[in-house]
Amino acid sequence: MHVHLCLCFWFLKVWYIWFSLQGCLELLHRSGISIKGKRAVVVGRSNIVGLPVSLLLMKADATVTIVHSHTHNPESIIREADIVIAAAGQAMMIKGDWIKPGAAVIDVGTNAVDDPTKKSGYRLVGDVDFQEACKVAGWVTPVPGGVGPMTVAMLLKNTLDGAKRKIEQ
Repeated sequence: MHVHLCLCFWFLKVWYIWFSLQGCLELLHRSGISIKGKRAVVVGRSNIVGLPVSLLLMKADATVTIVHSHTHNPESIIREADIVIAAAGQAMMIKGDWIKPGAAVIDVGTNAVDDPTKKSGYRLVGDVDFQEACKVAGWVTPVPGGVGPMTVAMLLKNTLDGAKRKIEQ
């Protein structure tokens, strides 16, 4: 019984992560941003976001480069990208001058930084310096409020699709 519950929770975690990745591509699609033939840079190589989203982008016919902690001169690579997916786990690592003018930037990172003006003592920021990125990027997701709500939307969409399939049987 214990093993069954552990597997069940593991699958739920995997599915929730899948919805986040699916949400990234849906954000691009719904914003009219074509992936096919574009140069995409994924910042971060985790098994949870970086590697899977890079595979999804390749499946959508993007040319994908992964930037990680041992990449030399990451800003020059990111500067060439039409699409940037930031998932490094480093607060405001990607500066505005690292971003190609007009690029689409999806910030998956969620980092807590000290902020004595907040009741909690911290605030959430992404891996991208949002204020700087807004001056250069053609499209950028905020943190919080970008990928998170889209993840929930994709979860609901897939639940509805599953219910429709069940009713049609």
